[in-house]
Parts: sequence; C-alpha cells; structure tokens
Amino acid sequence: MVDRLPALAAALWWGSLTTIGFLVVPMLFANLPSTTMAGYMAAKLFAAQTWVTVACCLVLLLLSKARHATVQHAWAQAAMVFILGGLLLALLTQFGVAPRIVARQDLRLWHSVGTVMYAVQWCCALAVLLRTLQPAAAPVDGAAR
Repeated sequence: MVDRLPALAAALWWGSLTTIGFLVVPMLFANLPSTTMAGYMAAKLFAAQTWVTVACCLVLLLLSKARHATVQHAWAQAAMVFILGGLLLALLTQFGVAPRIVARQDLRLWHSVGTVMYAVQWCCALAVLLRTLQPAAAPVDGAAR
C-alpha cells in the first residue's frame, strides 16, 4: 500500500486541479447572480487548492526517497522537476498573482497570467501522475540469459 501513496497523492493533486479549475469555477460564473460573487468564491476555492497542492507535493517529496536509502525511486527521478515546478507555480499564483486580481490591478493581464500558471501547474501534476503510475523497471541481471 505504501508504494501506491505517490500515485494517490499525484491523483489527488491532478484531480483537484481539474475539478476546481475546469468544473467548479466555470459553474460558479455560470450560475451565481453576479460575477463579483463568483469571483469571491473562486478566489476562496483557488486558495484552498493551493494548500491541497502544497500538501500533495510535500507528500510526494517525502516519499521520493526509498526507505532507509539515499537513492530516489525511479518515478521521483523523472518527476522531481514537475513536483517542484507545480509547487512553485501554486505558491506564486497564490501570493503573487491572486492579490493583484483581488485588487483588480490590471485585471485582464493578471487573470491571463494566473490562468496560464494554473494550466502549466495542471500539466505538471499530470506529468507527475503519469510517472507515478509507470511500473518500476525490473532489475537487470546480466547473469541470467
């Protein structure tokens, strides 16, 4: 079961990004009476999503090392840049872009920047998920033929 935790953390990260960004927030804007109310709720959901991302990425980073070893798992070697990139994007969006959107400072620019950063973070989460689902390579035994 422990060997499946990286895949579960990556699935939670990618699935929550997908659900919030591509389903829930568009439904808010389509169904709430004002865009102001929808924007307020979207900001709260994106803030919560940031903390889901942080938690999932920390779990992935902690699980990336083999138990009682100094080597990384094969999935972690392939996914480390995507884990760190996604984590950085989430934090930059939350603490750099979101305050500018809330303050309505050059709204079109900052909304576009935030959207691109969210999409790239989604791609990072997908890359991590796919790498955690890849089967571990079988050990090569030169003596067996």
